[in-house]
Amino acid sequence: METPLTPLEFMRRSRRLYPDHEAVVDGDLRLTYRQFGERCDRWSAALQRLGVEKGDRVAYIAPNTHAQLESFYAVPQLGAVLVPINYRLTPDDFTYIINHSGATVVCAHADYLEAVDGIREALPNVRHFVALEGSRPGWLNYEETLADTPGEFQRPDIAESDLLTINYTSGTTSRPKGVMITHRNAYMNAVGTLVHVHMTMADRYLWTLPMFHANGWTFVWIVTAVGGTHICLRKVEPQSIFSAIANESVTMLCAAPTVLIAIANSPESLRRQARPGVRVLTAGAPPAAATIERIEGDLGWHVTQVYGLTETAPFITICEPRPEHRTLSQEEQATIKARQGVELITSGELLVVDEAGNEVPHDGQTMGEIVARGNVIMLGYYNDPDATAKAFAGGWFHTGDAAVVHPDGYAEIRDRIKDVIISGGENISSIEVESILLRHPAIQEVAVVGMPDEKWGETPYAFVVLKPGAYATEEDVRLFARDHMAHFKVPTHVVFVEELPKTATGKIQKYVLRGGKSAISRQ
Repeated sequence: METPLTPLEFMRRSRRLYPDHEAVVDGDLRLTYRQFGERCDRWSAALQRLGVEKGDRVAYIAPNTHAQLESFYAVPQLGAVLVPINYRLTPDDFTYIINHSGATVVCAHADYLEAVDGIREALPNVRHFVALEGSRPGWLNYEETLADTPGEFQRPDIAESDLLTINYTSGTTSRPKGVMITHRNAYMNAVGTLVHVHMTMADRYLWTLPMFHANGWTFVWIVTAVGGTHICLRKVEPQSIFSAIANESVTMLCAAPTVLIAIANSPESLRRQARPGVRVLTAGAPPAAATIERIEGDLGWHVTQVYGLTETAPFITICEPRPEHRTLSQEEQATIKARQGVELITSGELLVVDEAGNEVPHDGQTMGEIVARGNVIMLGYYNDPDATAKAFAGGWFHTGDAAVVHPDGYAEIRDRIKDVIISGGENISSIEVESILLRHPAIQEVAVVGMPDEKWGETPYAFVVLKPGAYATEEDVRLFARDHMAHFKVPTHVVFVEELPKTATGKIQKYVLRGGKSAISRQ
């Protein structure tokens, strides 16, 4: 007998095995798995009463709250499709995503009720608006509706190939694309992650990663799968992170490199409070080895890098530790941990290929594009056949990431293909240059981009954010770079900025920096 592969099974199991174990902590609210599951059932029943049927879209705009977490069970177990929206986007983006996805119900946190009210007239297909917290005229109250609704609902048959979520990409240069993730995609990613990253019901997971971002890297389901505890964090900044870790005995968290940088450069008074032994998964952009060294050396935490995209549900590699790594120095270990690593057991096949589609040699130098195929790859882009066809050219999903493969088989991203700098015929990895510059004691963040140059075709520019109270000149940074890298890779210009432009998920918008070339040339 076969049953569909779906992450909804994880809730069924944990409700049965760990009914009285603490499942969710959100401020003063604490829920057992029995209570967590019952709330999800009641909201499923409420949505069904509102007319939500299998295949319907339900959109959410909310930070990391218990109500947002409940959406990942309550909506899919109706056979409906969850659309978790990045709450940092603009009302115009909200309008586009809600309309493009075809959502008929919009659920929003108190902080976004006014913004949604401002675009109501532009949302003709939305039948119901639900206030997850707070209240405004014309909005259903989430908690009151839950309290008034019994937990019985008509559960439809769900196939593993059915849509689970539509996750919209950042849309840095064009409109966001809707990534269609199936029940099977999410299930395989969750199980594959647990094969490589051991977790148990004793784990207490801190939600520093936005749940909307690639379904919280599927940890919305992974933590539940092992009967662990979800610790909701509504404000992600060092003070709240360290406080939550101490007060809630946190054992694990996921974080993009921008969050790791903030943690690593937090005041010493906070870092002294750090609870040792916390396990950290990082992804989203290649972290610098220097950042990993600080996190592990200063805080006593353990960092593991994973790699993937929203389109791959999201993990397709993990920097798997090996026994021979233990004999290396801390700096050498950090260098290896900054690599993207090897395929997860369940993710499928990954190759780095040249323009002709041939696998590049495993020499740690020859760059190619990462392509993948397997059970975690998206169904396609919603209502965008052209973009889907382009992404799946040749029967592989094309990531757009340029990487090398080392002799041990570990892949290492060197850049986005469009971000590789070609200067005087030489390829320069902006990520490599950034990694070295981050070792400068005064530099907190840096982004390196290629700018047009009459002599060299392109030349690297470094945009630098200094640490609070630190001082450095352009000459200081360039001299440091010359001491640590080939001279043709040294940035020809260093521009000091207060902050780097980023997407709503924390990725640096290098196209914005390139657009500043005319202003830079006048300096």
